[in-house]
Amino acid sequence: MLARWLQRQWFEQRRLTPALWLLLPLTWLYALLSWLSRRLANPQRLPVPVIVVGNVIVGGAGKTPLTLWLAQQLKARGWRPGIVSRGYGRRGDGVMSVRADSQPEDVGDEPLLLARRSGVPVWVGRQRAAAGEALLVAHPEVNVMLCDDGLQHNALARDVELVVFDARGAGNGWRLPVGPLREPLGRLATVDAIICNNLKSLLPASAPTFDMDLRPGSFYRLDDPAQSCSADSLKGRGPLHALAGIGNPGRFFNTLESLGLRCQNHPFPDHHRYSAADLAFARNGILLMTEKDAVKCTELTAGETWVLPVDAELSPALIELILEKLRGRQAA
Repeated sequence: MLARWLQRQWFEQRRLTPALWLLLPLTWLYALLSWLSRRLANPQRLPVPVIVVGNVIVGGAGKTPLTLWLAQQLKARGWRPGIVSRGYGRRGDGVMSVRADSQPEDVGDEPLLLARRSGVPVWVGRQRAAAGEALLVAHPEVNVMLCDDGLQHNALARDVELVVFDARGAGNGWRLPVGPLREPLGRLATVDAIICNNLKSLLPASAPTFDMDLRPGSFYRLDDPAQSCSADSLKGRGPLHALAGIGNPGRFFNTLESLGLRCQNHPFPDHHRYSAADLAFARNGILLMTEKDAVKCTELTAGETWVLPVDAELSPALIELILEKLRGRQAA
């Protein structure tokens, strides 16, 4: 409930409320600790170039679809990428590989989705540099590393930094906990590109900016992915329930609405660990969910459940900008 209240304060209020003013000392402390983290960091460089995909706001903004797009684009151009991630919300912090049959509680929901969708090696570890080293030992063919959600992980040196924003923008523009920013907007002056996922508001024009669209595919059945259906085939059936435990659940609900589907929406916290009781509302209906949620719900749903995949679409100019940076690293 506290998290939802803060979200409303950050993204719906134009001015700081009295309650947020009381949090200002914590914002100053957070800024100081962030500054110290950057100053004291001794970044470790991997033997291959590193591309970091991250954001400066809390919550998801579309990093996972972007990472998948980058892996596909790099493979199409002859590169052999690997992916490292912290594996937020998993049990333990050690380094381990992610397989298609891994358990989400062991590796994290987003890394498991990346492993199933990307077709490239994926490793997780609290220390991304250690995860990258382990990945390279196991897969010496890898010659470029994608780091999912590592913008503030100062212990890993990087060659390219990409920052993603979604429709929420920068909220009220304040640092945590008064606002949603992990870093000040001035940080955008140091990144290589800003990716806007359905962002309508303006940001500081301090780096090349690219629009990203998330295109929904066909639904596939959770208990039998070989079965697929269109949104039109679900219209008039029901009741339809929509479940989303992502950084911005409203994005998924809006997508379903744009497809003409009227659902009862059930938002959950990002990275939520579901139980059968969480899904009891869908026993007498049809359940629709994101791929990120699906990797955690395979054994929990007994009713009809459909999963909606999305794919990122971006200008080829972004991958050309990245390749120019990578060629510069190789020349150096």
